[in-house]
Amino acid sequence: MILSVLSARASDSSSDAPQPTLKDAQDQAGQAASWVEQNWSTWLGIGLRVLLIIVIACVLRVAVRRTITRLIDRMNRTAQAVDGTALGGLLVNVERRRQRSHAIGSVLRSVASFLIMGTAALMILGTFEINLAPLLASAGVAGVAIGFGARNLVTDFLSGVFMILEDQYGVGDTIDAGVASGEVIEVGLRVTKLRGDKGEIWYVRNGEVKRIGNLSQGWATAGVDVTVRADEDLDRVKAVLAETGEAMSKTEPWNEMLWGPVEVLGLDSVLLDSMVVRMTAKTMPGKALTIERELRWRIKRAFDEAGIRIVGGVPVQVDGEQLVDPAAGVSAPSAYASTTSPQSLAAAPIPPANLAK
Repeated sequence: MILSVLSARASDSSSDAPQPTLKDAQDQAGQAASWVEQNWSTWLGIGLRVLLIIVIACVLRVAVRRTITRLIDRMNRTAQAVDGTALGGLLVNVERRRQRSHAIGSVLRSVASFLIMGTAALMILGTFEINLAPLLASAGVAGVAIGFGARNLVTDFLSGVFMILEDQYGVGDTIDAGVASGEVIEVGLRVTKLRGDKGEIWYVRNGEVKRIGNLSQGWATAGVDVTVRADEDLDRVKAVLAETGEAMSKTEPWNEMLWGPVEVLGLDSVLLDSMVVRMTAKTMPGKALTIERELRWRIKRAFDEAGIRIVGGVPVQVDGEQLVDPAAGVSAPSAYASTTSPQSLAAAPIPPANLAK
C-alpha cells in the first residue's frame, strides 16, 4: 500500500515537471559552440606557449648537458697527455682525475637540469595565469624549515662539493682527516670512506672534517736519526752514512722511490754520552716509512762492518775496558729494615710482647 502511494506521488511530480524539447537542446548546443568559438584562440595560444616552453627547456637541457660532458672529456684528455711526463709525476694520476671530473660533471648536470626544468615549470604555471606568489612563499617557508631540520645534511653536501671541486683528496690518497686517518676508498658528496691501518673502514661525514692532511700529493720526506757514542769520529760516521745513502739510491727499486739524494744534514743534538746525526731524503708520496725502514737496515749493517757503535740497549764491551759492576752504586740494606734487629728493638718505644718475656 505504501509503495503504491509513493509511486503515485512520483508520477504526479514527473507529470508536473516540464519536459525538455528539441529547441532547448539546440539552444544549449549553440551556447556551448559560441563559448568554444570565443575561447578557442586563447586555448590555442596557451597550448602553443606551453609547447614552446617545453621544447626550449628540453633543447637547452640537452645542450647544457652535452657541453658539460665535452668539457669533462677535454679535461680527461689533458690529464692523459700530461701523465707519463715529469710533470705528471707531481700531479694526480689519470684514474683519480677521471673520477674527480666525472663527479664534478654529475653534479653540474644535475644542477643544470634542476634549474632549467624548475624554471620551465614555473613559466608553464604562469602561462595558465596561476598566482605563483603563494606557491613561492610556501616553497620558501618549506626550504627554510628543511634547511633548519637538515642543516647537517646540507653542510655535508656543500663540504663534499667543495672538496671535489678543490681536489683536496681522491681515491687512493692517504689522508689525515682529524677524526680518522687512512687510505681513501670512496669519495661521496656526503660521506668519505677511509680504510685504516688495521683494515677498518671509517665513514667520515664531510661536514665534520675541519682539516685535511694529504700524504699522497707532491712528495714526502723520510727522516732517520742515528744515535752514536760521543767519542766516535764524526768524519768517519758521516762518510759511512753518505756511502750507505748513495748505494741505496743506486739500487732498484729504491732508486724509483727516492726523488732526491739521501742527505746527511749533520748533528741534530749533542749530549754527554751520545750524539744524534740526522739524514733526510725526498721520496715518492706514501713511501717515506718504507724508505726509513730500509735506510735503518742498511745503516745498521754498515755500522757493524765499520765497527761504529750505536747507542742504546746493552752496552758493548770494548777491548781493554772493564764493565762497571751494576751493584757498585747500590748501598747496603739498612739495619732498621728488619724488625728483629737489635737496632730496631733499641729504637722501638714499646718492645714486642714475646721478646719482653
